[in-house]
Amino acid sequence: MIVECRHIYKTYKTGRIEFPALKDVNLSVEEGEYLAVMGPSGSGKSTLMNLIGCLDVPTEGTLLLDGEDIGKCSENRMSDIRLYKLGFVFQTFHLLPYQTALENVELPLTYAHVSRAERRERAMKALARVDLTSHSGHLPTELSGGQKQRVAIARAVINEPKILLADEPTGALDSASGEMIMGIFKELNRGGVTVIMITHDRDIAAHADRIVEIRDGILTEG
Repeated sequence: MIVECRHIYKTYKTGRIEFPALKDVNLSVEEGEYLAVMGPSGSGKSTLMNLIGCLDVPTEGTLLLDGEDIGKCSENRMSDIRLYKLGFVFQTFHLLPYQTALENVELPLTYAHVSRAERRERAMKALARVDLTSHSGHLPTELSGGQKQRVAIARAVINEPKILLADEPTGALDSASGEMIMGIFKELNRGGVTVIMITHDRDIAAHADRIVEIRDGILTEG
């Protein structure tokens, strides 16, 4: 299993008030699987994504990522895992506005201290995977929503991550662009990337091999 959640609880505190975001979550994801996590707003699905993405740690329970216990990792180790094992795609793209599509895609390699020439070569290959080499010099303001998301996907996969985490990846797109993005995810998954996608849209979730649902912090098979 590439992801194992064992009796995961996550509780947030505000003063004396405690809010249980996740309650006894158990989830196993096989390497190469395409999983959709469905749930309404406030259900706990983004909290679960943050834990799997090493952006947060559980209050209780064990999270294993590619066999490694995340609860025992240092901040530096978690940063390395995010950089080399995980790719992130968000609803709002998170592109740097004053950098070109190519420069945005290069960004993870800059953090990894890869040489400029290699960064450029790998970024162009990543843009080719999403059919956007012709727009490599465009700024985000010169791109459509679907093109921005394709740039974000190219950036997410440039380090050849084992797991791609997608949080409402089609939420800001029209239906045609959304279907194109789903096609790219399917191709990446066929190439061996494990895809874990959060969505509230059952039609989008249907593209996955398996659906789980979360409501009030409790996870069930969909």
